[in-house]
Amino acid sequence: MRLTKTLLISAVLLMSATGMQAAGFNQNGNYLTVQLKQHQNFGPSQIRLQVVSDKIIRVQATAEQGFRDKQSLIIVPQNGKANYKVEEQGEKLIITTAAMRAVLNEATGQITFYDLKDHVLLNEVAQGGKTFKPFTVPDREIGVDIAKVPEAQKHGWSWRALFDSPDNEAFYGLGQHQSEELNMKGKNEDLFQYNTKVSVPFVISNKNYGILWDSYSYCRWGNPEDYLQLNRAFKLYDKDGKEGQLTGTYVDKNGQKIVRGEDSIYFEYAMPETSEICNKTDKGGIQNLPKGFALNGSKVVYEGYVEAPTNSFYQFILYYAGYMKIYIDGKLVVPERWRTAWNPNSFKFETPIRKGVKTPIRIEWQPDGDVSYCGLRVAAPRSEAEKNQLSIWSEMSPDMDYYFIAGQNLDEVISGYRTLTGKASLYPKWTLGFWQSRERYQSSKDIEENLKKFRDLKIPVDNIVQDWNYWKLDSWGSHEFEAARYPNPQAMLDSVHAMNGRFMISVWPKFYDTVKNYKELDSKGWMYHQAIKDDIHDWLGFRGSFYDAYDAGARKMFWRQMDENLYTKYKFGIDAWWMDASEPNVRDCTPMWYRKALSGPTALGTSTEYFNAYSIVNADAIYHGQRSVNPNQRVFLLTRSGFAGEQRYSTATWSGDIATRWEDMRAQMTAGLNYSMAGLPFWGMDQGGFCVENRYVAAQQEFDKTGKENADLKEWRELQARWNQFGCFVPLYRTHGQWPTREVWNIAPADHPAYKTIVAYDKLRYRLMPYLYSMAGMVHF
Repeated sequence: MRLTKTLLISAVLLMSATGMQAAGFNQNGNYLTVQLKQHQNFGPSQIRLQVVSDKIIRVQATAEQGFRDKQSLIIVPQNGKANYKVEEQGEKLIITTAAMRAVLNEATGQITFYDLKDHVLLNEVAQGGKTFKPFTVPDREIGVDIAKVPEAQKHGWSWRALFDSPDNEAFYGLGQHQSEELNMKGKNEDLFQYNTKVSVPFVISNKNYGILWDSYSYCRWGNPEDYLQLNRAFKLYDKDGKEGQLTGTYVDKNGQKIVRGEDSIYFEYAMPETSEICNKTDKGGIQNLPKGFALNGSKVVYEGYVEAPTNSFYQFILYYAGYMKIYIDGKLVVPERWRTAWNPNSFKFETPIRKGVKTPIRIEWQPDGDVSYCGLRVAAPRSEAEKNQLSIWSEMSPDMDYYFIAGQNLDEVISGYRTLTGKASLYPKWTLGFWQSRERYQSSKDIEENLKKFRDLKIPVDNIVQDWNYWKLDSWGSHEFEAARYPNPQAMLDSVHAMNGRFMISVWPKFYDTVKNYKELDSKGWMYHQAIKDDIHDWLGFRGSFYDAYDAGARKMFWRQMDENLYTKYKFGIDAWWMDASEPNVRDCTPMWYRKALSGPTALGTSTEYFNAYSIVNADAIYHGQRSVNPNQRVFLLTRSGFAGEQRYSTATWSGDIATRWEDMRAQMTAGLNYSMAGLPFWGMDQGGFCVENRYVAAQQEFDKTGKENADLKEWRELQARWNQFGCFVPLYRTHGQWPTREVWNIAPADHPAYKTIVAYDKLRYRLMPYLYSMAGMVHF
């Protein structure tokens, strides 16, 4: 006869419990801890379950003999009550709430979640559902301030959680990514922060559950391994059939040609020649390209054959700047894509390749700048069953820590996510109107004249935006208007408000090392030093770095500097904050390890462990800072990065410096949807794209001279019109970009269909305002 023990427990009793021991588990409050009976190599030794509510159960696992103390950056204090019962049936520990049931195998640690009708919601794989590998942060990732890092902070665990998933399951969320993918089932996604890329450790299923994992490090969804260079995945042959490499042909704009073998296509990073830690392993400049070859205006072709080890749909990732096309087996698998030279993009695609067959491959690259990037890698082939599992990998954490959230529908799942991470703030109503921005207004006169023209033309607009470099050229981080261009900022703000407008200003967490604010922060140890040590200069020619937003004191000082130079100084006349480069983006286009060295170590630990969470602590600084000096005004932040929980700081995200192509508009649709389904409700984009192809620039210049609309200008105007139509129906309705400027009268004349269309959709947005503001209230509640 099987013995069953049942404990009926109320939340009140749980909270007052001092701890009690049952046959296979220890109970303390609403925590249940199991010492596993079968500790496998690379598996967990302890599991701890926390019943957060009827619909939320937290799972922690460790390979150590106990759990480390830690404080979450994304989870808010949980004061809810949950009635549940616990019973043991043999080696099974069963937790039942009013909404679901979790079953833990006390021998192996395997967990299965059920609804109350015994339908499986989520099931860990029987073998290898939780795996761990010890991880030590490499010295070079810590960088120049390695002496500041205690030895214990250098050590943690890489972990992987692996679950079964039925064929008809779909997954959404993970943040904002640019590969035109909506359902992430069977896909791979590297989760890190970058300009145009926002990673959020939360995913929802069409089976009405979600998983939020409390990790801040670099993570991977899908394949836990890095993409491979082509020569590690395939046998390579050149265009003449000789084994070992592809043929690379480089022709510069003067017709000079270089032909050489290429065993991989990996020209992805630029390294500073001044860096000591880089020079130990990497050379300065773009890696691996022919020395002395002039990229701008050149044409490059990589061609030959690949021979696959197995039949598979191979999953590739393309990293590119300039114009790219890829043909495999004679088929155009990547139609022409473009990205500006200084801001490369990644794009994923998959294609079938047969085992043992020499399959033709051709990569066509036209660099579009003196510096440009190109890379093509491929995931190791996996079976369809492996691809379709739910797999989460985290590079470095003290333990595995995730929350299982159940619901009757996906709204309830998102509600559970916000129970854990905080309510979405209710924004000022004006934020739902039309915003006019450009890169960039260069004076107070620019700001006032453009807003006035909207009013004169009776075109609705709520917000006008001051982008970067309103400060003196060599004074990034001063937060001070340059007097020659902004002689009276208070008068400018008063003028904007007199026209019933609002004013948003760009503030970066970046400081040149010559400015007073840098020196004040640095005196407390609150600046990252690697970029200074390596003498890295930005595109304006000056040297600087970012502050350590993980330190509470640094956050208070950062806000005080903003307040003294902008907010209180100008009588609370700044209505919103544009928090740019909050990844943090100390330098573009560097290897992952060097990015970590540039943005750490942090006050909490290495940047390896805290790699993805900078934007949320930076948002904390501004949200609580403004509330501290003006508690009766709603806060609004727009940030280029995002993370789980950021909605509680009245923060929205936009999709960064995207390009002005039809495929980029298409990519924003899936990017915005998955960002919103990651629990973060307010998102927007640079309508019309930010980075502009030279052909569009030339077309506008030709029109300015001749008044003639050529084919490129006609396409430009339609692209802007279509993008504004799309933008009308996203949470933040904002146009922005480089030249040509994006005021509607600068896009097309008043009698042009593009002008009429953009104005019509602007007015439609305001007709929708009661509905939009009601929805914002529903999101908050």
